[in-house]
Amino acid sequence: MPTNLPAEARHKWAEVSATRNPREKLRLMQEFLSLVPKHKGTAKLCAQVKRQMAILRREIEEKKRKKAGRGGPKFFIEKEGAAQLVILGPTKVGRSSLLGSLTNAKVEISDYPFTTREPVPGMMPYKDVQFQIIEAPALVEGAADGEGLGLQVLALARNADGLILMVDLKNQPVKQLQLILNELEKARIILQKPKAQVFIERKHMGFGLRIIVVGKLVDCTLKDVENLLRSYKVANALVKIHGEATLDDIEDAIFESAAYRPAIVLANKADIVKAKDELERLESVVAGKIKVIPISCKTRLNLDKLGEEFFKMLEIIRVYTKEPSDKQPSPKPFVLKKGATVRDLAKCIHSDFVRRFSFAKIWSDRLPFSPRKVGLDFKLEDGDIVEIHAK
Repeated sequence: MPTNLPAEARHKWAEVSATRNPREKLRLMQEFLSLVPKHKGTAKLCAQVKRQMAILRREIEEKKRKKAGRGGPKFFIEKEGAAQLVILGPTKVGRSSLLGSLTNAKVEISDYPFTTREPVPGMMPYKDVQFQIIEAPALVEGAADGEGLGLQVLALARNADGLILMVDLKNQPVKQLQLILNELEKARIILQKPKAQVFIERKHMGFGLRIIVVGKLVDCTLKDVENLLRSYKVANALVKIHGEATLDDIEDAIFESAAYRPAIVLANKADIVKAKDELERLESVVAGKIKVIPISCKTRLNLDKLGEEFFKMLEIIRVYTKEPSDKQPSPKPFVLKKGATVRDLAKCIHSDFVRRFSFAKIWSDRLPFSPRKVGLDFKLEDGDIVEIHAK
């Protein structure tokens, strides 16, 4: 992403960010593109803005259909359980079979391609939690540019907690995976944890510019960040910078933050004769960046291992709470991200618990003795039992 756009282009993007009317936003985006110098450094930016324009056009068309009484398929699925995982893949790789094998969902399995026309959710039990698994309609080439139901499918992926990338070992799995990865990249959904994550939350007039850096700035200062944001007329916003961020990372987030989603590749039909050779080709292309698991929906090969794999991929922990007067903890755990503290747990229980916090008791096998009295910054691990005492 370049940091040398002309002032008139930056000001035009400020107008884009300020308007809420889809048609007006679309017009302003077109004007913005006309002001962007066309060279190699701006190619990705232009592609990114064009994709956003395609999304706006889709929203406008959907509103037209609703007014005319022609509703389309419902794509937003409310999150349930410990995490939401979306199955992505081309047609006929076994997405419906996988969902039917792992969950209680009623699925339609057909010999015809593109059977699934809207998201199908189901709940998968794992130990004492449940994962919500959603089968998305098939991804096609050009999905990120609006082909088929691509924009809706990728929006579903962006909203999820994790992704299941599914390919068929019987039918050019490397090509299938490359299609999925290309469309995710164009949609600004990344599968490797980035060095920096920048979140810009626009606020009301008078809020000012508040920048929180959790990590460090690379080759720039806080003043440089402020000047860049103000050049785009971002004057009232909460900006959170995690990791090692450059000025380019911050400018990138002004247009649209990249969404990091952990992912796993499931290579279906591992029971066929040529599966081993195809699996080796697939793993050589992935080069260890994403875990590849051979499965068979037909023979149920490795399906019993997926709960544990999803749990690891999502980097989550289960924490159990106990009332001071109770002998046993609650059987239903809180699900938190790895690295969570007692403070994070207290916020989940009640917004007032942090302010009224006195101390906590922890029961854990990793401690030399239990219970141990701890404070808000104590780091929790999977299986911990916590008893919070408030003032």
